[in-house]
Amino acid sequence: MTKITFMGAGSTVFARQLMTDILHIEGLQEGTFALVDIDAERLELAHKIAEKLVAHSGLNWKVESSTQRREVLPGTDFLINTIEVAGMANVRHDFDIPMKYGVDQCIGDTIGPGGIFKALRTGPAWLEILHDAEELCPNALVLNYTNPMSILTYAALTGTAMKTVGLCHSVQGTSKQLATYLDVPYEELEWRCAGINHNAWFTVLRHNGEDMYPRLRERMNDPEVYEKDPVRLEIMKYLGAFVTESSGHFSEYVPYFRKRPELIEKYCRPGYLGETGFYANNWPEWRAKNEQYIKDLLDGTKELPFKRSHEYGSDIIEAVTQHRTKVIYGNVRNEGLIDNLPDGCVEVACLVDRNGIQPTHFGKLPEQLAALNKAHMSVHSLVTEALFTHDKEAARYALMIDPLTAAVCSPAEISSLFDELWEAQREYLPSFS
Repeated sequence: MTKITFMGAGSTVFARQLMTDILHIEGLQEGTFALVDIDAERLELAHKIAEKLVAHSGLNWKVESSTQRREVLPGTDFLINTIEVAGMANVRHDFDIPMKYGVDQCIGDTIGPGGIFKALRTGPAWLEILHDAEELCPNALVLNYTNPMSILTYAALTGTAMKTVGLCHSVQGTSKQLATYLDVPYEELEWRCAGINHNAWFTVLRHNGEDMYPRLRERMNDPEVYEKDPVRLEIMKYLGAFVTESSGHFSEYVPYFRKRPELIEKYCRPGYLGETGFYANNWPEWRAKNEQYIKDLLDGTKELPFKRSHEYGSDIIEAVTQHRTKVIYGNVRNEGLIDNLPDGCVEVACLVDRNGIQPTHFGKLPEQLAALNKAHMSVHSLVTEALFTHDKEAARYALMIDPLTAAVCSPAEISSLFDELWEAQREYLPSFS
């Protein structure tokens, strides 16, 4: 009996999709979904939607839930992490305080001031979960979906004994977008991709043996194509490769596009394409709508969706339990995988089978692309150091070298920005007291 435990199952819309994916695995007829969340009301919604999914599938799966993770961790084969720590309480701090200093964020949950402080809030709880897992289910495979992906996964890989992989959908989503931009069948598009999460690079794009980059450069002259991805196409034009994260979010990773109002106006667009404060301004409403959506599914107001997605979680579970080989793009430790990147968390192609996740060697990235990755890997390393040593100053240094923040602010301003965020979120940083 396969047991799959969800941490942060109150993120019900995402948990629903992952459970739907798992229930589509051919041959996996029975098992247990164990759901954990500290919010009892949201956990109850997750439990009910899980039972509805199981009933719809006709399979012999059980559902159990608890607000106490130690009750359900024993026997876990796969531990899926989707926790959010004090996000609603701090989403405005994460955006508003940096904005006072001119640091303009669109999403702000994986890098920059918002991402660094999200890691400081989330990391201690994440490590506590993993230490419990070391005791209660040491052979479980941990699948981390929580952002900031690279920092939290690196902390797991260096600070615990749990086998952990960080998962995202940016490689799948971007490769499908590229096929659309190039007007070629997705199944026929060939690529190589590697880097770090949200900063992985398509170093090869081919169709029937032909290099597709000349065609992509030509296609960016079409306003219908350019307006869908202005930042990524500009990066491709001047640095030589297309990157995995969306234009709006990726614009936060580099020092080029968000440091002056006229640049934001020129390169950023509404919504996910770079809108100022998009995440902070909309998240409370999104959360309320998501909870109402689950309630509508439960009372039959809306039809229950039951289609497998392109998330990698179920592919991993299928490969391990059903012995069907899969290839995924996972966030793993750089143990000689990308030659010109340091120790840290990198995103590369991984073979998955009954033996688990086996990352593949990529080689060297073009140096200009590696340089952008290295800047963030140093931030990841410093934040991880802060989590392990409870050193506030290591976290301050991380913000000092964040590419966008450093493009906008002086060291004195960054230090002041850091102190304001720290004071605003002090009650959510108890391990640093």
